[in-house]
Amino acid sequence: MIHTLHRVLAMDSNAEPADTIAAAAAGDVAAFERLYRQFSPRVYGLCLRLTGQREAAEDCTQESFVAAWRSLARFERRSRFSTWLHRIAVHCVLSRRKGLRAEYEVAEQHSGLPERADPGSGAPPLDVERAIAALPEGARHVLVLVGIYGYSHAEAAQAMGIAEGTCKAQLHRARRLLSSSLGLEDS
Repeated sequence: MIHTLHRVLAMDSNAEPADTIAAAAAGDVAAFERLYRQFSPRVYGLCLRLTGQREAAEDCTQESFVAAWRSLARFERRSRFSTWLHRIAVHCVLSRRKGLRAEYEVAEQHSGLPERADPGSGAPPLDVERAIAALPEGARHVLVLVGIYGYSHAEAAQAMGIAEGTCKAQLHRARRLLSSSLGLEDS
């Protein structure tokens, strides 16, 4: 019984509600609000991992949904809604990075991160989150896109405006730095 309930809840939270998407695309604000409630935690998680900063992640999440609202009528359903929304979020983060580069180069203590991850969120434990947040920006972005969210190197490279070989090198660098930071290197 409990396993069935968990499956139903998991299916519901991951479902792509076509009727809600269609209603929102037609201008139904309440339908878009339902989409926001369903997808905002995942978009925020992506933005937080890419930026390493709560405030920036909140801003990027908000910007992503504003952009999605403006573009929803043109959403052609060639991909899943969640994929389309993630691409918007990645674009918002990368655009913000280009416009506010100096802000991202300021080192933070990451004291604003939660003390522990929500067990139901699928987020790694805090020490991994801190280690990811401490990575250099390019390496962090590639690790999040390719290593965590499953983008191909070609997709991540295109989103970031870099060569695919650079993307692969950044992922290798990110993994090496992460292993070192977490004390997982072979001695």
